[in-house]
Amino acid sequence: MRRYWPGFEWQVAWRFLREGRMQTLLIIVGVAAGVAVVAYISALIEGLQANTLAKTLGAQAHISLRAPEDLVAPAARLEAATTVLSDTQPRAQRLRSVANWQALLPVLQSTPGVAAVSPMVSGAGLALRGEAALAIALMGVELERYDRIVNLRSKVVAGRASLQPGEAIIGRELAADLGLRVGDRLTLRTGLVSDSARVTALVDLGVKDLNRRTVIVPLRAAQSLQGLPGGATHLDLTVTDVWAAQALAESLRRQHPLRVESWQESNAQLVSALNAQSVSTTIIRAVVLVVVVLGIASVLVVSVVQKGREIGILRAMGATRGQMLRVFLLQGAVVGALGSVLGIALAVALVWAFTTFVRGSDGLPLFAITVPVDTALRVALTATLCGVLAAVAPARRAAAMDPAQAIRM
Repeated sequence: MRRYWPGFEWQVAWRFLREGRMQTLLIIVGVAAGVAVVAYISALIEGLQANTLAKTLGAQAHISLRAPEDLVAPAARLEAATTVLSDTQPRAQRLRSVANWQALLPVLQSTPGVAAVSPMVSGAGLALRGEAALAIALMGVELERYDRIVNLRSKVVAGRASLQPGEAIIGRELAADLGLRVGDRLTLRTGLVSDSARVTALVDLGVKDLNRRTVIVPLRAAQSLQGLPGGATHLDLTVTDVWAAQALAESLRRQHPLRVESWQESNAQLVSALNAQSVSTTIIRAVVLVVVVLGIASVLVVSVVQKGREIGILRAMGATRGQMLRVFLLQGAVVGALGSVLGIALAVALVWAFTTFVRGSDGLPLFAITVPVDTALRVALTATLCGVLAAVAPARRAAAMDPAQAIRM
């Protein structure tokens, strides 16, 4: 009569692992190292990409709508023996307002996926103070709307963000170049039009070049300076999911006769770099997991050879092929699970060391990284499954052993 013991597979699997303590310890450490590498690199790349996106999108809209370009289609007609040449050529662009933009605002605001909409008048100009004159990018906005696009108030490093008539917010590098402080006045000039504004706040937009040329004034002031009474050159949008910006931009492009550009299109090189990082991370994960699988498989194959006599005795006592198969599958699962726990702990330690000891020139951490719970669980589950998969071949070999031959080994 065939006999089954409660927890038989667990007892035998655990005994085999304990008898080969050194082998078991080494493979658990190997699995832990692999899990730590995967979890740490995943956290590092996610943190780096999040930081890069935050800096890139911190000073620009996710989607920007502008008036269509001016086009001229000249027809060059030659004499009777020649052909007629027709070509559409771009010409020097003038500032143009988005047609009927006031009516377009509520339509865009109600579009699914759009979080905020802000009109803007943007153009070039000069900032003057005394004998100093610097080229600037002049932006006219409604502060409350624009703050929902780039969170401008959080970037204030001096003063208080305010855009009442006759007021301006400027980049801190521009303030240093012109010798300006909060409360000082500067002159803004565009073509033959000039106006005076009092500085209410200095901002850090995260990029020195932007800080060196940005001047933000009320929308009406910019309309007057740029010769666009009642106009808006841009309609800036923020979306709830930044990675859905491209799809939304394509949809808006089909609906409205405007130039629509997503942040992915205006930062194509950045998107390519982020995609390359993701692909590289995936390759590293795959290679590490393959190494983990091979390591577990090699140890269990050796274990099958070393435990051949014991396997034969167990089979002769009534253990089934299925039970022997499960014994080694459980060994793979145990090794994978223990290595995962140790590896996640090691990854958390590496993340702590990175955020504690790796500092930028300002003495602050380069960027914040963590090991999210879902990432830790996903990596641990994957490593455990890899342990089980690595044990399949050794388990099949153990289950196929002939009891008589195994005892004689």
